[in-house]
Amino acid sequence: MAELNADVYCFQETKANEAQVAEALFGLGYHVYANSAEKAGYSGTAIVSKIEPIQVIKDMGITQHDKEGRVIAAEFERFYLVNVYTPNSKNDLSRLEYRKTWDEDFCAYVSKLQEEKPVIICGDLNVAHRPIDLARPEANYNKSAGYTQTEIDGLDNLIKAGFVDSFRYFYPDKVKYSWWSFRAGARARNVGWRIDYFMISESLIKQTKDAFILNGVMGSDHCPLGIELN
Repeated sequence: MAELNADVYCFQETKANEAQVAEALFGLGYHVYANSAEKAGYSGTAIVSKIEPIQVIKDMGITQHDKEGRVIAAEFERFYLVNVYTPNSKNDLSRLEYRKTWDEDFCAYVSKLQEEKPVIICGDLNVAHRPIDLARPEANYNKSAGYTQTEIDGLDNLIKAGFVDSFRYFYPDKVKYSWWSFRAGARARNVGWRIDYFMISESLIKQTKDAFILNGVMGSDHCPLGIELN
């Protein structure tokens, strides 16, 4: 964090309550805002900002979704920043139907915010959008969580609602991943998936200078990604 010196950081899957997040990030000179799950040690999101937001909004206001601390939004002068940890459909796809409902409701939520001002969505969306976004598309299509047509359609619907995949906007043909399984030395062999995104309102994309994936940063099964705004 000190090396990047970003204005805002978003964390997903904190697995901590608000007080624990504040304690872990104490003394770094940032305002810390967190949303935690009812279940201890599960899910959770946080926004950490040098700039104090106008307001912070937790959850989407939908009871069936608002128990896992998966959404936290901060309103700034020029945009809303929505940090999201999208539910995984599970290895056996048993949560795929719920995931479809989640995607529909999340799209409606950010679309409503977008009526007020541009929106930046940051987070683990738990879907690889196109074959270029995972190492083994044919082996995983409609078989593995994160690369079913249902999940792909969910991301397509966000794009139809006016959101741009910032990394693909700048790098349409670049192969870069943001997540690797801990199993079978996947990261060393770069058998990965790009499932983490900055989705940006079309009205704001021209003010975006760059989007990047820092896949050399270790310490998690995910790596950091970011954008730079004018």
